[in-house]
Amino acid sequence: MNKPEPTIRARELGESMRLAMVRANLNGVRTCQRLGWSKSKLSRMFLGTRGVSSSDLAAFLQVCGVTGDERDRMMATCDELRAPTWSRVNSDRLPRHLHALIDHEAQAVTIRGLDVLVVPAPLQTDDYARALVAVDVTASPGERDARVVAKLTRRQFVKRDGAPECVFLIHESALRLPVCGPEVLADQARDLVRTCDRPNVTIRVVPGERGVGAVAAGSFRLLEFADFKPVVCVESETSCQFVEGEEVEAYRAVLASLADRALSPGESRAFLAALARERTE
Repeated sequence: MNKPEPTIRARELGESMRLAMVRANLNGVRTCQRLGWSKSKLSRMFLGTRGVSSSDLAAFLQVCGVTGDERDRMMATCDELRAPTWSRVNSDRLPRHLHALIDHEAQAVTIRGLDVLVVPAPLQTDDYARALVAVDVTASPGERDARVVAKLTRRQFVKRDGAPECVFLIHESALRLPVCGPEVLADQARDLVRTCDRPNVTIRVVPGERGVGAVAAGSFRLLEFADFKPVVCVESETSCQFVEGEEVEAYRAVLASLADRALSPGESRAFLAALARERTE
């Protein structure tokens, strides 16, 4: 029998359960004794390879003394386990969906994405990221610094040891949108040229006349993992929808279609270099 593959949501819930147990100064043996469970049952819940019923989770949270907002959050995640999509909504400081997205990007082995409005967050320079946050009307002044840090954190995963294989399809409109001054835009283009030389990163520009379908599809990120099923992240200003299951194939089809129309990696590098020169003239 094949071992069930944990979904992103099941893994997230399992990790929250494990942390709740640790905070309650319990271990697996004592927790199972109090609940009358086998150790393998609890272990599979933590790993996300076993479904968690609402009644089991409620009993677990009672034993661990979890109440209030944290209990409500975990119960809501449990209710969402069988749904094909789910969302993470903003918190008071840093949007909660960004925490989830950063975690998933950090654990992915392959990341492929399409960006149609702005440069992909993992490829943004410091100044470009700050300029975007500065004009974001959904971010309060106290939240902006946290959002910049989140963007820069996402940038680090393309540089670390064992970084995932990344393919970024960037629509020409995202490269030309005047979100900041010409100097910052030129520096961003030069940085993309340098990033093209990284062995784990492929950047392909989708010219405006070839990428009408890209605008309709919108921006998204397809993440693939070593130990569980792929997930698509569709990020908006205030939330991020994570799509799993059969619906992932629709996004694969969009990427495959655009790959036939995008500039080659070499052509894209030349396009970005020319764009950087254009902005400094």
